[in-house]
Amino acid sequence: MTTQPHGWRNRLLRFDLRYTPYLLIAPFFLLFGVFGIFPIVFNGVVALRHWRLDDPTLTGWAGWANFERLLADDAFWNALLNTFGIFLLSTVPQLTLALIVAGLLNRGLRAQTWFRVGVLLPYVTPLTASTLIFAVVFARDTGAANWVLSVFGMAEPIDWRAAKWSSWIAIATMVNWKWIGYNALLYLAAMQSIPRDVYEAAAVDGAGPWRQLWRITVPMIRPVVIFTVILSTIGGLQLFTEPMLFQQNTAAATGGANREWQTIALLIYQVGWKDLNLGYAAAMSWALFLIIIVVAVLNAVVTNRLGGGRR
Repeated sequence: MTTQPHGWRNRLLRFDLRYTPYLLIAPFFLLFGVFGIFPIVFNGVVALRHWRLDDPTLTGWAGWANFERLLADDAFWNALLNTFGIFLLSTVPQLTLALIVAGLLNRGLRAQTWFRVGVLLPYVTPLTASTLIFAVVFARDTGAANWVLSVFGMAEPIDWRAAKWSSWIAIATMVNWKWIGYNALLYLAAMQSIPRDVYEAAAVDGAGPWRQLWRITVPMIRPVVIFTVILSTIGGLQLFTEPMLFQQNTAAATGGANREWQTIALLIYQVGWKDLNLGYAAAMSWALFLIIIVVAVLNAVVTNRLGGGRR
């Protein structure tokens, strides 16, 4: 015959079952509140104030003045155009090629482990190091990119930093090189859960590898595709390091002589830490935050509908 626990033991047991899980996860939420929520809220307060580091006397409540200035700022709209241009040139090819690479790795190749490690190497390479190397690759007179183009018959070398289209392509190439392998392994992990019987039945019906990829694989890994689309949207619209280091004079943070590839994140850095106008920079960061939310939601909805349409 078992004895019942004493009253205090019973209460301690109930406390343990009810509150211990909250105590275990409390450190995360505490750190998230201090380093996550508080900076966002404080940044919102700064965006509604005049706040210049070079003139401490210029303080006070600005209201929506910083945001009204933002709507009429040509530099901001130019940076927005550059951001979306580079984003489209990087995200669409990046995810498409990642799906193709994952499909190839999922097809019983020899030395699969080596191929999987190989496609992940760009991701583990330090971003600063790879970006500096690409900056040399896209040099006008001594870069490997122009040498390759000259082999195919292009006579005049391209000054990759002189125009929007060329600088966008160069920066998008850096982004794609780093993230294609990472996304490919995410897709590959999802593809491993698809039963082989599905592919065998499709092959019997006459579907080739390409048709199987787009009609079977992509719809069945749709949650992972949506995840990568959202992740790529957030990263692509916050692009900073690649355009920063692509400029030969990185301290200027102008994104080229005529701001050919200055992204919003780079403009925020210039306004906040070069021009020392923290109030205006905070307003820009909040505008970027709202843009990312809208674009990420739209991309997720479109991707979900396209994936559903293939079923």
